[in-house]
Amino acid sequence: MKSYLAAAVQMNSLPDLEKNLAQAEDLIDLAVRQGAELIGLPENFSFLGDEVAKMKQAEAIAQASEKFLRTMAQRYQVTLLGGGFPVPTDGGKVNNTALLVGPNGENLARYEKVHLFDVNLPDGNTYQESQTVLAGIQLPPVHPSKELGHIGLSVCYDVRFPELYRHLSQMGAEVLFVPAAFTAYTGKDHWQVLLQARAIENTCYVVAPAQTGRHNSLRQSHGHAVIIDPWGVVLADAGDKPGVAIASIEPSRLEQVRRQMPSLKHRVFV
Repeated sequence: MKSYLAAAVQMNSLPDLEKNLAQAEDLIDLAVRQGAELIGLPENFSFLGDEVAKMKQAEAIAQASEKFLRTMAQRYQVTLLGGGFPVPTDGGKVNNTALLVGPNGENLARYEKVHLFDVNLPDGNTYQESQTVLAGIQLPPVHPSKELGHIGLSVCYDVRFPELYRHLSQMGAEVLFVPAAFTAYTGKDHWQVLLQARAIENTCYVVAPAQTGRHNSLRQSHGHAVIIDPWGVVLADAGDKPGVAIASIEPSRLEQVRRQMPSLKHRVFV
């Protein structure tokens, strides 16, 4: 594993596939021009806002999203995560799928989100992701990279389930991706502290791309795409506007923290 720059992209995606992909391309270009070699796009990067419209276009969104990720990774010669897009299933629902693509356009790792966001929030908003999404049944993968480190995947609501990240750390993860479309209401209290906890307890870097702002009349995201180091220090924060959070991933820092706080070696219950 070498020292390199990672980027967590922050988007304001809408119910408009073409506009979203154009926005994503601009932000990937921005990240590359700043030197990023590992770039993450947020959950729902290619379409967000209207569920009925999403389901009608799911096949087109899936095909366009995957083609876009391969094209961008090859064009810019980066490793690129699409943090979540709908992929139709045989049962009429979709999988919320994260896809990691390498510089040659090859699929490196794929993960279908297992924890679905079915909640009634105190602000009056209700979310029922399971109405349209079929939960994945496989634990998320860790992609081993000699240059970028071992990269573990997850998506949004997963961040509330620490056992998933302990699995990733047991599989050797050094960098954890947490792409999200975190609600504004929950994000203000929980987003950063949950990400810091996942970084600290697993002594891993966390790269968390995010959605921000309003997507339609009902849905608003928190923003604050961040990169956090293994000690829990926030290295970069994109704020509340579209943009990128960029920070250095340092193997020496990872080794230092794991040497000084060897909690992964002290586990009693495995």
